[in-house]
Amino acid sequence: MKILIMGAGRVGTSVAENLVSEENDITVIDSDPVQLQYLQEHFDLRVVHGDGSQVSVLEAAGAADTDLLIACAASDTANMVACKIARQLFNVPRRIARIRSAEFAEHAELMSEEGFCIDALISPERSVTTYLHSLIEFPEALQVVEFAEGRVSVVTVRVGHGSPMAHSPVDKLRDVWPDVKARVIDVLRGGRPLRAGSGTVIAPGDEVVLVVDSRDARRAVRKLREAERDVRRVMIAGGGNIGLRLARQLAEEKYSVRIIERDLKRCEYLATQLPDRVLVLHGSGTDEALLERENIEDMDTWLALTSDDEDNIMSSLLAKRLGARKVIALINRQAYGELMQGSHIDIAVSPSQATMSELLRHVRRGDVVAVHRLRQGVAEALEAIAHGDRSTSKVVGRSVGQISLPKGASIGALVREDEIILPDADTVIESDDHVIVFVPSRRQMPRVEKLFQVSASFF
Repeated sequence: MKILIMGAGRVGTSVAENLVSEENDITVIDSDPVQLQYLQEHFDLRVVHGDGSQVSVLEAAGAADTDLLIACAASDTANMVACKIARQLFNVPRRIARIRSAEFAEHAELMSEEGFCIDALISPERSVTTYLHSLIEFPEALQVVEFAEGRVSVVTVRVGHGSPMAHSPVDKLRDVWPDVKARVIDVLRGGRPLRAGSGTVIAPGDEVVLVVDSRDARRAVRKLREAERDVRRVMIAGGGNIGLRLARQLAEEKYSVRIIERDLKRCEYLATQLPDRVLVLHGSGTDEALLERENIEDMDTWLALTSDDEDNIMSSLLAKRLGARKVIALINRQAYGELMQGSHIDIAVSPSQATMSELLRHVRRGDVVAVHRLRQGVAEALEAIAHGDRSTSKVVGRSVGQISLPKGASIGALVREDEIILPDADTVIESDDHVIVFVPSRRQMPRVEKLFQVSASFF
């Protein structure tokens, strides 16, 4: 695809890095020449210096023959204007805008062809907040993502030493959990993926990726890892947009929440925006005396959500040493995240990967409903709708065993109307099935996308 990215900030850079690795033709527009030079030196892409909401700049960037515009500059209004210009003057087929303000999303008419011509809104803050909330709801899990409007979950769990699954072959797991609709789709040992065949024996410490009926998710997780007590007390370091969103959501669900913010004016603002039962504290998450005074040892979950990776890492290490049961840190640099997760930091969350999961369903070809990144962004799981018949589709009317999937990829589940099916090799895919596919490498995605594209005769 020919993709035009407006904005070379943290989100734009992450989007460019991810999409250029899939051999897309990428052009990035930004008014910061230093950031553009960095992108050009590190990635195989083209850059254009200027304001992407200006007609002349979009024209110079090649908007006339662009397949997709991703407007992710710092300004909501600039992103909206760029989408409107791209549609009305250059007829760009698809337009995605990063919008921080929740108000715009509440008025669909603003996004229509009569409004700002935006096909989809992405909100990094909303994506990260949703992801963090799922980790609080499943304290035993390392990652939880949902498909089919929440009816199917893909969950990553580290196997505990006391788990009934430990030392069991993958093909015998049904004997251990006959009442749970779940399947193992990937196993990692020492950070490296195993080829999880039927004879693979699960060992304590392995990270297991499950596809599971969401109604059975909690039971499945607790078969793999000893049940932890429910989370009730949460402490958040960082009162930015993500911290505010999460604190508000948790407070509405009757969690006990404390939020630490080092900027006094921001503290005053937080106090006006959050319910009275949320305690707003002025200070730093790396202040040992403050954490001890606020009884950090009684906290079920600590979340470090500032914009500074180093602060988040140091405050999380301190919180863990002082007795917090589980610590989660927001870490932008992928290398830092891979280094810290599973050490004294239980989970390292990458904002860019959460955002990419939201964005990718608009980038993937075929009728893709949802895409989520797994394994620190290395693997993906996607939900695609099968269309057509045996003559126009490469999947409809064929059994799972007949479908030519890339090496290591697998079909984890089918959703057919109200039924959730864990298919075997003989299960035949029907038109309108929602097919959930696990793909171990992003490089394999084009092959999977082609499977779900119908031939021209379908139309």
